[in-house]
Amino acid sequence: MVLQLPGQTVLSVVTGSRAYGLETEGSDTDRRGVFVTPAPLFWRLDKPPTHVEGPMPEQFSWEVERFCVLALSANPTVLECLWSPIVEHSTRIGDDLLAIRTAFLSRRAVETFASAADDQFRRLDPDGSRRPGSPMGEARRAKMAMHVIRLLLGALNLAVNGEPLVRVGAHRDRLLAVRHGRADWPEVRSWRDELVAEIAARTAAGTALPDRPDRELVEEFVVAVRRSSL
Repeated sequence: MVLQLPGQTVLSVVTGSRAYGLETEGSDTDRRGVFVTPAPLFWRLDKPPTHVEGPMPEQFSWEVERFCVLALSANPTVLECLWSPIVEHSTRIGDDLLAIRTAFLSRRAVETFASAADDQFRRLDPDGSRRPGSPMGEARRAKMAMHVIRLLLGALNLAVNGEPLVRVGAHRDRLLAVRHGRADWPEVRSWRDELVAEIAARTAAGTALPDRPDRELVEEFVVAVRRSSL
Protein backbone atom coordinates (compact mmCIF):
# COMPACT_ATOMS: atom_id res chain seq x y z
CA MET A 1 0.00 0.00 0.00
CA VAL A 2 1.49 3.33 -1.10
CA LEU A 3 0.81 6.44 1.00
CA GLN A 4 -0.81 9.37 -0.74
CA LEU A 5 -0.06 11.89 2.04
CA PRO A 6 2.05 13.32 3.61
CA GLY A 7 4.59 12.00 1.15
CA GLN A 8 5.65 9.24 -1.17
CA THR A 9 6.31 5.79 0.22
CA VAL A 10 9.81 4.77 -0.83
CA LEU A 11 10.12 1.55 1.15
CA SER A 12 7.60 -0.86 2.65
CA VAL A 13 8.58 -4.12 4.32
CA VAL A 14 6.96 -6.84 6.38
CA THR A 15 8.30 -7.16 9.91
CA GLY A 16 7.25 -9.13 12.98
CA SER A 17 6.57 -12.85 13.07
CA ARG A 18 6.24 -13.26 9.31
CA ALA A 19 9.64 -11.70 8.71
CA TYR A 20 11.20 -13.66 11.57
CA GLY A 21 9.81 -16.96 10.27
CA LEU A 22 7.83 -17.38 13.51
CA GLU A 23 4.33 -16.89 12.15
CA THR A 24 1.51 -19.16 13.27
CA GLU A 25 -2.04 -19.55 12.06
CA GLY A 26 -3.76 -16.23 12.59
CA SER A 27 -0.59 -14.13 12.84
CA ASP A 28 -0.98 -10.50 11.83
CA THR A 29 1.03 -9.01 8.99
CA ASP A 30 3.07 -6.15 10.43
CA ARG A 31 4.19 -3.58 7.88
CA ARG A 32 6.76 -0.83 8.37
CA GLY A 33 7.69 1.79 5.83
CA VAL A 34 9.60 4.94 4.96
CA PHE A 35 8.11 7.93 3.18
CA VAL A 36 9.55 11.17 1.83
CA THR A 37 7.81 14.47 2.49
CA PRO A 38 8.40 17.13 -0.20
CA ALA A 39 11.01 19.59 1.09
CA PRO A 40 8.81 22.72 0.68
CA LEU A 41 6.41 21.40 3.34
CA PHE A 42 9.18 21.86 5.92
CA TRP A 43 9.25 25.59 5.19
CA ARG A 44 5.83 26.05 6.78
CA LEU A 45 5.27 26.90 10.44
CA ASP A 46 3.29 23.70 10.89
CA LYS A 47 5.77 20.92 10.21
CA PRO A 48 4.77 17.67 8.52
CA PRO A 49 4.51 14.52 10.67
CA THR A 50 7.54 12.40 11.44
CA HIS A 51 5.47 9.22 11.24
CA VAL A 52 2.03 7.98 10.25
CA GLU A 53 -0.10 4.94 11.03
CA GLY A 54 -2.09 3.02 8.44
CA PRO A 55 -3.85 3.06 6.10
CA MET A 56 -3.68 -0.73 6.44
CA PRO A 57 -4.00 -2.54 9.78
CA GLU A 58 -0.67 -3.01 11.60
CA GLN A 59 1.06 -0.52 9.28
CA PHE A 60 3.40 2.21 10.52
CA SER A 61 5.75 4.44 8.53
CA TRP A 62 8.46 6.98 9.33
CA GLU A 63 9.48 10.06 7.37
CA VAL A 64 12.90 9.35 5.91
CA GLU A 65 14.83 11.76 8.13
CA ARG A 66 13.24 10.42 11.32
CA PHE A 67 13.90 6.88 10.15
CA CYS A 68 17.57 7.64 9.58
CA VAL A 69 17.96 9.32 12.98
CA LEU A 70 16.46 6.28 14.72
CA ALA A 71 18.58 3.89 12.69
CA LEU A 72 21.75 5.82 13.54
CA SER A 73 20.84 5.43 17.22
CA ALA A 74 20.64 1.64 16.59
CA ASN A 75 16.93 1.33 17.32
CA PRO A 76 16.30 -2.43 16.96
CA THR A 77 12.85 -2.10 15.39
CA VAL A 78 14.11 0.33 12.77
CA LEU A 79 17.31 -1.57 11.96
CA GLU A 80 15.34 -4.80 11.45
CA CYS A 81 13.33 -3.02 8.74
CA LEU A 82 16.51 -2.65 6.69
CA TRP A 83 17.17 -6.40 6.87
CA SER A 84 13.62 -7.66 6.43
CA PRO A 85 13.54 -10.54 3.94
CA ILE A 86 10.09 -9.39 2.74
CA VAL A 87 10.26 -6.15 0.78
CA GLU A 88 6.83 -5.34 -0.66
CA HIS A 89 7.63 -1.98 -2.25
CA SER A 90 10.84 -0.08 -2.94
CA THR A 91 11.48 2.91 -5.18
CA ARG A 92 14.88 4.14 -6.32
CA ILE A 93 15.22 6.03 -3.04
CA GLY A 94 14.22 2.93 -1.12
CA ASP A 95 16.83 0.94 -3.00
CA ASP A 96 19.43 3.61 -2.19
CA LEU A 97 18.49 3.41 1.48
CA LEU A 98 18.87 -0.37 1.52
CA ALA A 99 22.20 -0.03 -0.29
CA ILE A 100 23.66 1.99 2.60
CA ARG A 101 22.10 -0.01 5.44
CA THR A 102 25.44 -1.06 6.89
CA ALA A 103 26.30 2.63 7.36
CA PHE A 104 23.83 2.69 10.28
CA LEU A 105 25.58 -0.07 12.19
CA SER A 106 28.06 0.24 15.01
CA ARG A 107 28.97 -1.59 18.19
CA ARG A 108 26.16 0.31 19.84
CA ALA A 109 23.69 -1.93 17.97
CA VAL A 110 24.81 -4.94 20.02
CA GLU A 111 24.10 -2.94 23.16
CA THR A 112 20.67 -1.72 22.05
CA PHE A 113 19.47 -5.19 21.05
CA ALA A 114 20.76 -6.69 24.30
CA SER A 115 19.31 -3.81 26.33
CA ALA A 116 15.89 -4.22 24.73
CA ALA A 117 16.00 -7.92 25.61
CA ASP A 118 17.02 -7.11 29.18
CA ASP A 119 14.14 -4.64 29.58
CA GLN A 120 11.64 -7.29 28.49
CA PHE A 121 13.27 -9.93 30.68
CA ARG A 122 12.96 -7.69 33.74
CA ARG A 123 9.25 -7.27 33.06
CA LEU A 124 8.91 -11.04 32.92
CA ASP A 125 10.60 -11.54 36.29
CA PRO A 126 10.77 -8.10 37.98
CA ASP A 127 11.83 -9.31 41.42
CA GLY A 128 13.60 -12.54 40.47
CA SER A 129 10.99 -14.60 42.30
CA ARG A 130 10.00 -17.05 39.61
CA ARG A 131 10.79 -20.51 40.97
CA PRO A 132 12.50 -23.38 39.12
CA GLY A 133 9.94 -25.58 37.43
CA SER A 134 7.35 -22.84 37.15
CA PRO A 135 5.52 -22.78 33.80
CA MET A 136 5.67 -19.77 31.52
CA GLY A 137 1.99 -19.09 32.20
CA GLU A 138 -0.19 -16.92 30.01
CA ALA A 139 0.39 -16.58 26.29
CA ARG A 140 1.47 -12.96 26.54
CA ARG A 141 4.33 -13.83 28.88
CA ALA A 142 5.41 -16.75 26.71
CA LYS A 143 5.46 -14.51 23.64
CA MET A 144 7.51 -11.90 25.52
CA ALA A 145 9.98 -14.59 26.60
CA MET A 146 10.37 -15.70 22.99
CA HIS A 147 11.19 -12.14 21.93
CA VAL A 148 13.74 -11.80 24.73
CA ILE A 149 15.62 -14.72 23.22
CA ARG A 150 15.11 -13.49 19.66
CA LEU A 151 16.59 -10.09 20.48
CA LEU A 152 19.58 -11.71 22.15
CA LEU A 153 20.12 -13.90 19.10
CA GLY A 154 20.06 -10.70 17.06
CA ALA A 155 22.65 -9.08 19.34
CA LEU A 156 24.90 -12.12 19.05
CA ASN A 157 24.59 -12.17 15.26
CA LEU A 158 25.51 -8.48 15.17
CA ALA A 159 28.62 -9.16 17.25
CA VAL A 160 29.69 -12.16 15.19
CA ASN A 161 28.51 -11.40 11.65
CA GLY A 162 28.04 -7.63 11.67
CA GLU A 163 24.31 -7.51 10.89
CA PRO A 164 20.97 -8.10 12.65
CA LEU A 165 19.37 -11.53 12.59
CA VAL A 166 15.81 -11.20 11.29
CA ARG A 167 14.96 -14.62 9.86
CA VAL A 168 15.58 -16.93 12.81
CA GLY A 169 16.26 -20.03 10.69
CA ALA A 170 17.56 -22.95 12.72
CA HIS A 171 16.32 -21.38 15.98
CA ARG A 172 12.68 -21.46 14.84
CA ASP A 173 11.49 -24.67 16.51
CA ARG A 174 13.09 -23.87 19.84
CA LEU A 175 11.73 -20.32 19.83
CA LEU A 176 8.24 -21.56 19.00
CA ALA A 177 8.50 -24.03 21.88
CA VAL A 178 9.00 -21.02 24.16
CA ARG A 179 6.17 -19.14 22.43
CA HIS A 180 3.70 -21.98 22.98
CA GLY A 181 4.67 -22.71 26.56
CA ARG A 182 6.47 -25.97 25.91
CA ALA A 183 9.60 -24.61 27.62
CA ASP A 184 9.51 -23.95 31.35
CA TRP A 185 11.06 -20.93 33.05
CA PRO A 186 14.42 -22.53 33.97
CA GLU A 187 14.98 -23.54 30.35
CA VAL A 188 14.18 -20.05 29.12
CA ARG A 189 16.38 -18.44 31.76
CA SER A 190 19.25 -20.82 31.02
CA TRP A 191 19.09 -20.05 27.29
CA ARG A 192 18.98 -16.35 28.06
CA ASP A 193 21.97 -16.56 30.42
CA GLU A 194 24.01 -18.53 27.87
CA LEU A 195 23.36 -15.92 25.19
CA VAL A 196 24.17 -13.01 27.50
CA ALA A 197 27.47 -14.65 28.40
CA GLU A 198 28.32 -15.37 24.76
CA ILE A 199 27.51 -11.81 23.71
CA ALA A 200 29.75 -10.46 26.46
CA ALA A 201 32.59 -12.75 25.41
CA ARG A 202 32.26 -11.86 21.73
CA THR A 203 32.10 -8.15 22.51
CA ALA A 204 35.18 -8.33 24.71
CA ALA A 205 37.07 -10.16 21.97
CA GLY A 206 36.10 -7.54 19.36
CA THR A 207 33.02 -7.45 17.16
CA ALA A 208 32.61 -7.29 13.40
CA LEU A 209 31.19 -3.78 13.76
CA PRO A 210 32.81 -0.32 13.62
CA ASP A 211 32.96 1.93 16.67
CA ARG A 212 30.60 4.46 15.08
CA PRO A 213 28.04 4.50 12.27
CA ASP A 214 28.86 6.33 9.05
CA ARG A 215 26.85 9.45 9.84
CA GLU A 216 28.39 11.41 6.96
CA LEU A 217 27.19 8.90 4.36
CA VAL A 218 23.71 8.85 5.86
CA GLU A 219 23.57 12.64 5.88
CA GLU A 220 24.61 12.76 2.23
CA PHE A 221 21.74 10.37 1.47
CA VAL A 222 19.19 12.54 3.34
CA VAL A 223 20.40 15.73 1.65
CA ALA A 224 20.16 14.08 -1.78
CA VAL A 225 16.61 12.94 -1.00
CA ARG A 226 15.61 16.46 0.06
CA ARG A 227 17.09 17.97 -3.09
CA SER A 228 15.28 15.47 -5.27
CA SER A 229 11.95 16.42 -3.69
CA LEU A 230 12.23 20.16 -4.43
